Amino acid sequence: MSMSDPLERIAAALERLRPAPAEAPNWDEASAFVWHADPDRLEPVANVNRVDLDLLLGINRARDILIENTRQFADGFAANNALLWGSRGMGKSSLVKAVHAAISGDHPQLKLVEVQREDLPSIGRLLTLLRAAHVQIILFCDDLSFSHDDQHYKSLKAVLDGGVEGRPDNVIFYATSNRRHLMPRDMIENERSSAINPSEAVEEKVSLSDRFGLWLGFHPCSQDDYLAMIRGYCDAYGVEIADEDLRAEAIEWQATRGARSGRVAWQYFTDLAGRKGVRV
Repeated sequence: MSMSDPLERIAAALERLRPAPAEAPNWDEASAFVWHADPDRLEPVANVNRVDLDLLLGINRARDILIENTRQFADGFAANNALLWGSRGMGKSSLVKAVHAAISGDHPQLKLVEVQREDLPSIGRLLTLLRAAHVQIILFCDDLSFSHDDQHYKSLKAVLDGGVEGRPDNVIFYATSNRRHLMPRDMIENERSSAINPSEAVEEKVSLSDRFGLWLGFHPCSQDDYLAMIRGYCDAYGVEIADEDLRAEAIEWQATRGARSGRVAWQYFTDLAGRKGVRV
């Protein structure tokens, strides 16, 4: 038996353990896809869970900027990766999906691919697959954040910086997060206070957010915006209610939730529509 036989057997075993390359999907089958790892695959989404762009109120500046950036990308021009950060329930992920729907109407080659944060270690394999696609892709990660001992952020650099190959020209990355710097402030301070060189200890992680060309902030809505959101839903779905009744009920609903946001507005409207016998 030659010395190379054991090595060849080990190499063959490792080859069998390596995930098989994912097959490219039929991009014409859907406008949105979800990436799953182990085994690698892109699954089409027949019906995307989203709301109409016109129903997203109180976030006009972020809406206009993201629409313009996405349209530039769909038209084949340079565009930035975008980080949508801020208050919960204020429409960050809804805006990404609504903007994609609005732009893809005129640009059917624009696809949305969602990747879960826990699947970020497989992002290199996904980019290899997307690089060969004949479509343009918004790569979307919802609720992106990292803890102090989380190493997934290193995988994110493949999207934001692209390594030697660079990010594919047909891919742009949009992410939402409750944190502007993608990790809790107390963890940043803890690492800074205990490090030999505080400025370098967290620079790599904090600078992740700096790699996004667009930062779009989402802040708690005013009561007027909250009520306007609900009235907009009522008008869109044909739910009739007097202004004074809507105001009284919606404010009481908000008080029971201890918060005011687009999500709370939709939850109240869902309850209202059900009571009025209107399907949404």
